[in-house]
Amino acid sequence: MKKTLIASAIAAATFSGSVFAQSEMSASELAAKMDSMPSVYGNIQYVLKHTNVDGAGSTVEHADNGSTLGVKHDHEIAPGITGFFKLELEGINADDKSSSNGIDALDEAYVGVKGDSFGQVWVGSDDSVYESAIVKIGNFHEVGSDIFANYETGEGDLVQYMSPSFGGLTLSAAVQVNGDNDTKGGSEKSYPYQLVATYAVDALEISAGVDSNDGGAGPNNENSYGLTATYSAGDFSVIGEYQTRKDVNDIVGVMGVYTMGANQFALSYQMLDDDASGDKNDTIILQALHNVSDHMYVYFEGYLSGADSAIYEDPDTGAANAGDEQSIASVGAVYYF
Repeated sequence: MKKTLIASAIAAATFSGSVFAQSEMSASELAAKMDSMPSVYGNIQYVLKHTNVDGAGSTVEHADNGSTLGVKHDHEIAPGITGFFKLELEGINADDKSSSNGIDALDEAYVGVKGDSFGQVWVGSDDSVYESAIVKIGNFHEVGSDIFANYETGEGDLVQYMSPSFGGLTLSAAVQVNGDNDTKGGSEKSYPYQLVATYAVDALEISAGVDSNDGGAGPNNENSYGLTATYSAGDFSVIGEYQTRKDVNDIVGVMGVYTMGANQFALSYQMLDDDASGDKNDTIILQALHNVSDHMYVYFEGYLSGADSAIYEDPDTGAANAGDEQSIASVGAVYYF
């Protein structure tokens, strides 16, 4: 437990009027009181990034790469049943206080219950079960690939469920509740859903999922289907990923990750095939990451992207469709607790 939390617990136990009026607390009682307190966590993420689009401009940027501050807690409701909650805030803009309003955005917020016999159910804003199981490569990197996914059910107003493991098989489901006049669902009610099945045995894990895309905000309501397989062998793992959505696009990707002591190296390739234009674009990403300590790491990431047509934005002027080749070189540091 963090020193600040321990200090707060000791202060509360020592100086609280109600506690002071009682007999002196035992060590076990004090430990139980500290264990019942919420956990505070967070991170500061900085990145220095150079972006270049051939035939257009280039920029150098120092930025906050997604710093967050959060609090979470769980407690036993009954034997074998636990209640939990999480609140995570972002939008700190930690790189430049002149452009920061403190913390002005929400990343995650949910409450739920879980148990060994029935799994877990939670409600609120969180990464969806489809994203967590299928979009492995898109969520892996620090800066982030320009190729991510083709599903559209978002992270808010979600009711999600994950079953316990049945001999390695886990089933998950989510539904997004878009009421009347909810901007995510247009002007009418909608209930887009996701279904995911994950099977893990020894070093292999395979996930298959579907998103109904019934929210009404996308190009159509055709389903997105995804398949991801991960094989781990000691310090090396390889991930293969496939996503498809009729009349939108197909996405394929493969990534290898190797850890060597405090270092991590990753190389990935992704390709997107656009159904409307028939054009393809792909991205190669190299990552080298070093864990400085248990609470800090530094990294380098390089991105090389190419397309059949000019789809990349001019990083200098913001003009759309400025070039068909893009490169990004970035170095960054993250401190987390």
